[in-house]
Amino acid sequence: MGHVHDHDHAHGARQADTKRLAIALGLILSFMAFEVAMAVVASSLALLSDAAHMLTDAAALALAILAARLAVRPARGAMTYGLGRAEILSAQLNGATLIILAAFIVYEAVVRLVSPPEVKGGIVLVVAIVGIVFNVLASAVLAGGEKGKRSLNVEGALQHVLNDLYAFVATALAGLIVLVSGFDRADPIASLVVAALMLRSGILLLVKSGRVFLEAAPEGVDPEAIGRDLAAQPGVVEVHDLHVWEVTSGFAALSAHVVVKPDDDCHARRRELARRVQERFGIEHTTLQVDHETRGGLLEIEPAPAAHTIE
Repeated sequence: MGHVHDHDHAHGARQADTKRLAIALGLILSFMAFEVAMAVVASSLALLSDAAHMLTDAAALALAILAARLAVRPARGAMTYGLGRAEILSAQLNGATLIILAAFIVYEAVVRLVSPPEVKGGIVLVVAIVGIVFNVLASAVLAGGEKGKRSLNVEGALQHVLNDLYAFVATALAGLIVLVSGFDRADPIASLVVAALMLRSGILLLVKSGRVFLEAAPEGVDPEAIGRDLAAQPGVVEVHDLHVWEVTSGFAALSAHVVVKPDDDCHARRRELARRVQERFGIEHTTLQVDHETRGGLLEIEPAPAAHTIE
């Protein structure tokens, strides 16, 4: 039986990802230089940490664009799955940079808590409000598309921008406090809050991307439940060597060895099981080796196609 592999929907999604990432990158770059200048004028660590984060945002978005473009390249040569995991590498790097930047901000915040500089609260407040607007726009662009279908690559870039948004909210509050009360330590305290959010996002990104590299089953998918479901189907005697993993974001795969009754139609059963896996568990890429059971306890091996992708 022939094999059909239609990944046009995945390619289209990644092209849309690239467009959203490019728009967000333009928004971030257009604001970053202005914020750096204002941070120096206002002597604000909160603004400076925001600006540094904006720089990492820009780098993260550029990396995410590159990864998305690599991911749509067709499989060839040794890369039988293509370069889809370039997106996961991008997500890992984004997670690591969030953690490193959070550590740097914590260090600078502690220094300024000990010896707080004079902070120009008015400038801090104005820049923070403008930053909130820009980051709301960038976040909205990145969060667009089909709900729950964002790639881990886009999710990593979105976490950078969202953390910048949280940072601007904290910075605006700090600027307001400094303006009203003259409490300069509000600025580094706001930086510590932002660093905590960045640390959390970075760790979550590393955990999620690490699951893909360790070939864990996709979140929300229970391999044991799949095995029980397949074994309960008519004609199926046994299911073993079941593996479920995620090649890259949105690309789950399954392989299994299925034993059916001696008089069963192996090829028809294979098609039925593959369709059930797709419809019930949302896994389109399945590789099933289906063999006949014999009364003597031996198996009659039927040649199995490498994979069936049910449209």
